[in-house]
Amino acid sequence: MRTAIIVLAAAFPLAAHLSVAWASPALAVACIAMLGLVVLLPGLAAGRWRALAGAALLAAALPWLARSNLVWLPLYAPSALGDFAACWLFAHTLAAGRTPLITRLVELLHAPEPLPAGVPAYTRRLTALWAGLLLVLGGASALLALFAVPHGILALMGVRPWVAVPQRAWSLFANCLEYVLVAALMVGEYLWRRHLFPDQPYSGFFDFMRRVIAAAPRAGMAAVRRGGPA
Repeated sequence: MRTAIIVLAAAFPLAAHLSVAWASPALAVACIAMLGLVVLLPGLAAGRWRALAGAALLAAALPWLARSNLVWLPLYAPSALGDFAACWLFAHTLAAGRTPLITRLVELLHAPEPLPAGVPAYTRRLTALWAGLLLVLGGASALLALFAVPHGILALMGVRPWVAVPQRAWSLFANCLEYVLVAALMVGEYLWRRHLFPDQPYSGFFDFMRRVIAAAPRAGMAAVRRGGPA
C-alpha cells in the first residue's frame, strides 16, 4: 500500500500537467481520482467506514466533475496547499523552546553520536530557509492559479482576471518547476554541508537520501505533535 501511495503521489504532477497541456477533462478526472486514492488508501486498507464513505462519494462525484469546468479546480490544491502545509511544518518548529525540524532530522541521522559543533545553528538557519522557500512557492502557485485562463480560480468563479496567465504556465510552475527548485536546493545544500561539515555519517548523496526518507516520518510526526525541546 505504501508503494502504491508513493507511485500515485509521484505520478500526479506529470498527469496533472498533461491534463492541462492536452486540455483533457478526462485526464483531469483521473488526476482527481489519484488524489483521492492517496488520501483514502490507508483507511480503505484498514476497512474504516469513513474511508469507504469517502470513496463512494468520490466515485459518485467524478462523473459530474467530468461534465463540469470545475473539474480543473481540485488540481490547484496540491501545489499551493501542500507548500503552505510544509512551510508551517518547518516554520512552527523555529519558535522558542522547540527543536527546528531539520535539527531534529539531523539528530536522528547522527544518533547516537552528538551533533558536531556549529551544526545546530546551521540547521536552524536551514529550517528557516526551507520555510521561506515553501512560502514563496506556495504563494506563487496560488497567485498563478487565481489568474490562470481559461480555467483558473477567478475564471471559474465568473470573474474576469485583470492579469491573464495561461493555464499551461501555471502548470509548468506548479507541476514541474517547483520540483526542480526543491531538488536544486537539496543537492546544493548537501554539497555545501559536506564542505562545511565533512565528517558525515553517510557515504554519499543517495545514502543520505535513503537515511533522510527513513528518518523523516519520525521527525515530522514529532514536529506536528509539539515541536520538541530545543
